[in-house]
Formats: sequence, C-alpha cells, structure tokens
Amino acid sequence: MLRVHRAARSDVLADALAHILLQPLADPFAAEVVAVPAKGVERWLTQRLARTLGATTAGADGIAANIAFPSPTRLVDEAIAAASGIDPDDDPWAPQRMLWQLLSLIDRCLDEPWCTVLSVHLGGGTDEHRAGRRYATAEHLRELFRSYEAHRPAMLVDWAAGDDTDGAGQALEPDLRWQAELWRRLRQELAADSPAERLEHTCGRLRDEPQLSELPQRVSLFGATRLTTAQRAVLGALAGHRDVHLWLPHPSPALWKTLAAERRPPRRRHDWTALEVGHPLTASLSRDVRELQLLLGDVETVHHPAEYDTGTLLAEVQAAIRDDRPPTKAATPDGTVQVHACHGPPRQVEVLREALLHLFQQDRTLEPRDVLVMCPDVETYAPLVRAAFGQPHGPGHPGHFLRVRLADRSLRQTNPLLDTLSGLLQLAGGRVTASSVLDLAASAPVRRRFGFRNEDLERLRHWAVQANVRWGLGGEQRAAYGLRRVPQNTWQTGLDRILLGVAADETDLGWLGLALPLDDVDSSDIDLAGRLAELVDRLEQVLRRLAGPQPLRAWVQALTDALDLLTDVSDADAWQLVQARRELAESAEHGLAATLRLADVRVLLAGRLAGRPTRANFRTGELTVCTMVPMRSVPHRVIALLGLDDGVFPRGGGVDGDDVLQRDPCLGERDPRSE
Repeated sequence: MLRVHRAARSDVLADALAHILLQPLADPFAAEVVAVPAKGVERWLTQRLARTLGATTAGADGIAANIAFPSPTRLVDEAIAAASGIDPDDDPWAPQRMLWQLLSLIDRCLDEPWCTVLSVHLGGGTDEHRAGRRYATAEHLRELFRSYEAHRPAMLVDWAAGDDTDGAGQALEPDLRWQAELWRRLRQELAADSPAERLEHTCGRLRDEPQLSELPQRVSLFGATRLTTAQRAVLGALAGHRDVHLWLPHPSPALWKTLAAERRPPRRRHDWTALEVGHPLTASLSRDVRELQLLLGDVETVHHPAEYDTGTLLAEVQAAIRDDRPPTKAATPDGTVQVHACHGPPRQVEVLREALLHLFQQDRTLEPRDVLVMCPDVETYAPLVRAAFGQPHGPGHPGHFLRVRLADRSLRQTNPLLDTLSGLLQLAGGRVTASSVLDLAASAPVRRRFGFRNEDLERLRHWAVQANVRWGLGGEQRAAYGLRRVPQNTWQTGLDRILLGVAADETDLGWLGLALPLDDVDSSDIDLAGRLAELVDRLEQVLRRLAGPQPLRAWVQALTDALDLLTDVSDADAWQLVQARRELAESAEHGLAATLRLADVRVLLAGRLAGRPTRANFRTGELTVCTMVPMRSVPHRVIALLGLDDGVFPRGGGVDGDDVLQRDPCLGERDPRSE
C-alpha cells in the first residue's frame, strides 16, 4: 500500500525513516531502496540514518549500509523495464538514441508542408546561420517529447492513434499540430511503442505479477515534492503488493488539513487552492507540494510532529508558515533573519564572508559543515568565493581559513582540458583576436605544453602590441570576412616581424621584403619566438579542421587531436586527459555518422560539460556552496542565499511557445520557475 509521511522538517522524516528501516526485510541480503531527488540529499540522509541504524547509543556509532539510493526516475525506469522486458539503456526511445533519429528525421522532413514551422526556423536548408540550429532544435524537441511522456502520457497515446489532442480533453492548437506529426514519424522510425503507450500495460503487469520486479517488499521515496504522471502510476502499481512510503517535507500541517477535502481540478488555471493559503511565502513557494497533495487524493497519511524553537524572528516566521496564518507585523529583528543589499557579486561575497565570520565568533559550537550557501548561478560566484574563502597562505583575512566546497560546478571549471576545448570551439569560426590567442596561451594545459612562464606571457603580450597584432591568423582565415588579401595586423604578419627581429642585425632594422623587423627582440628570444610560432601554426591546423559540415566522428577526432597538439598535463593530472577523451567519445555515442556544423558541436559539448552534482561534493565537513535545488530540503544551522539578483532569481516567466504543456498546464506538471 502507499503511505505518505509528512513533516515540516526533513530531519524528523529521516529519523522516522530510520525507525522503519530498523525492522529488517525478510531477505537479509536484500538492499533497502530509498529513492532521493539529489546526490546532496543522499549524502545527508546516509549520515542521518547512521545516527540510528546500528547505533548502540543515539548518534554515536551507527552505520548505514546495504541501502540503494536511486533517483525516482531510475527507480521507476527499472520497474518498467522489469515488467516490459526492455532495458532502459537499450530502449530505442532512450534519450541519446532518440536524439540522433530525431535529427535525421528533421533533415528529411523540412520540405514537407506540415513541417513549415521547422523549415522556417532552420532556414529551409539554405540559410547557413539558421542551419546551425539543427542540433539545438532536435535536443529541444527531444526534451519536450520526454516531458510529454512523463507528465501527459495520454496525449502521446492519442497522437499514436492519429488524434491531435492535448491529452486533457482539448484539440491541439493548429500551430502545434506539426509536433504530433513529427512524433508519429519518429515513432515509425524507431519501430517501437513509446514508453507512454507501454505505461498502462506495464502497470497492469506490475499489479498482476509483482514478482517481475526485483524491488524489495519495502520501498521509500524521500524528499520528492513533485511526481510525474508516469511515476505516480508506477508507484501505485507497485503499492498493490509492496509497502511504498512517500516521505514528503510539507511546510504546513494546517494547510494540509485545509486542502484535505478539496477536489482535484484538471487544469492549473482552475485551481483556486492558492487563494486559500494564509501565509504569502507558502502561497508562492509551496505549489509543488500543494498540487502533489491534490493529485495523491485519499491516501493514508502519517504526520510526524516535532519540537520547534521559539522566541526568535525566524521561529516566528516558521510558526506562521506551519499554522498557515499571515505573518506578525510587530516582529522584532534579532539577527536570525538577515537581508543584505549589496552592489554587485564581489561585494555580496565580501558581506557573506563577514556575516559568517560574525556568526562563527558568536557561536563557538558552529562549524563549517553547519553552513549551506545556495546560489542560483554558481559559475559566476565560484571564483569570487574561492578568492574570499581561499586556503590560507600565511597571514591574511580570517575568512581564508574557512574550508569551502563548491558543488554543482560544470566540468569546464573542474577540468582545464575541457575548458580549453570549449575555448577552441569559440575561437573556431570567430575573428581570433590577439587577446583570445594570448589567453589560450596562458591556460594551464597550453602553458605546460609550450613551456610558457609568467614572464614569457608578459613578453608575448608586449610583442603582440608592438607588432600591431589585432585579429585573424592570416589572410586565409580572414577570407570569411572578405579580407583574404588584407593580411595586415594578423598573427601571420606579426610573427613575420617578430621572427625577423630575432634574425636581423640590430644595426639594420629596415624593411625586409614586406615586413619590418620588430625592435626589442634579440637572439636570446629565439626559443620563445619559436614556441609562439609553433603555437600559432598548430592553432591554425586545429581551427582549419573545426569548420564546415562534417560527420560527428570527424569532429571528435579533430578535438582529440587538438588535445594532443596544444595541451599537456602532469602525471598527477592524467585523469583530466582520460576524462576529456571519455566525454568526447560518449558525446558521439549512437551518432557518429550524423553531420553537424560548428554551432551544433558547441551546443552538444556545452550540454555534456554542464554541472553534474556528485555525492562527493556534499556534506564533506566543509562549508558547501551549491545551486538552489539539490539541498533545498536539507536542514542546516545556517543557510545563506547568495546572488538573488533581479533577472537571475526567480527565473524569467516566459513561456516556451513550442511546449504543449505550458500553453494550458495541468496540476503537477513541472514549472521550472516555481522550483
């Protein structure tokens, strides 16, 4: 059966889960299954459970072992795979497999009348600039189809039957009907029923033949505040013969009671429950759990009460949310809730550091692991945080002694080789300015490959200025701008001047052919000038290969060769090269023969290098800085919100015009802005 456990605090839920896990499964070797929404929640929950499981005294010597922590998506996918006999990784509808089929299909359909919208967007195959949108468009459509599959599978079932509906009782709007035809063509290409079509049959088999799934008799989902239609259907089927526990952090017992008797409207625009919420924070921030309660309907619910602090402004705000009543206007500021208005990101980080140091000085029991800093744009603030909270090197600011761990960072920020590859893709097809080439030379892998020291880099910048290098590698590279016969101020002419300056006699610095030897260069600079010439020559070779439409395998080979030509790493950093090659190889999996342009490859690699939360970055004993989502339900003694700037948070409220769901959303469907 399905049982919902709710509490206003996640630590209370975790302790209640631990007491359930104390009762062993019938099979002593079977692993407990606790699905969690993020790696940070997994790390915290493991540590919290270890305070009870196997402990002789509370919180002393416990251990949390033989517990599997899949994501809710993985849990449901594995249950579906067991009932359908189709492995998620081998499914023709798997994201990576579907993407390349969709890209090929789009190319072949652009001339057909029903595909006019896509044809205009992609330039009909004649506009080279618009044609560079192909991969990004295919990726966007893939994500839309996956969203439809998860949130509104009934719509895809209708599409498969030839009915262009929105899956909620309305006909599909005319400007969106091309998606239904494209999806049907894709289904025909893949020659397999979609997961949405298989869902009902799969759930029926899970109910009738529970032994098909290897899941234990007790399954838990912890901290998930939103479940898709497909996930609710599969969990309901599993609950027919298993105990399925949903551990839901819910801010207000009073609000839950108020909504308990509400009927569920299908459309979000018909949902008036937001008007019944008493506290403004609950009204604006609790949409997910409010809608989930309506979707779950009449299920067994267990409320886990807890003891709460009193006497502070923060405690008063929390009490008002729990009681679902308007906030008290006469609350007295006491420092438990602080708002700092700062000018720009650097100042925000400085004020954050001073505020945290003040808290550490006030409370000697406070440790770095008790502090969580959440930021909507970690990439922008990462270097500022590193500078403000860096490791101590002799006397300095006390904040330098605070241990900080940055989570959710992109692979570009953690692997310099991948950052170099991204930089090369930006150089390709661009003007190749003098500053961009010098910045490339200053990157750690390139510096090591060509042996550039700090003083060498300063010398190179001086030469570039003296030789009047502005942009372009040479006349050939400038041809795209109609300037093939204008080599002036390129690296080609600049290098000619530098190399002639090395070779020419200092007493005769007149014109030699078409170049004037550069002064301030002597025979001692031969080695450095040669290394610069070698860098520019190799860069030209690399950029020549990063151009034009070509198969993905050729792009991967060109980028792999670029690593060999331009970069080097120490033995201790050899993992960076292994990771870079692996990312390149995996990015081309299932699509080696697909023809891509430079813009396509940029989008492809940007997606591969996006932030990936890992378990190792959370709850390490250090002060953690992460994005807004992974740890939002994990309690800490101090929580700081950094970078809540206008235009960054909350996200813009624009609606994706291609998204059928956003035209008229139903309850429970994802709204990224509300997350």
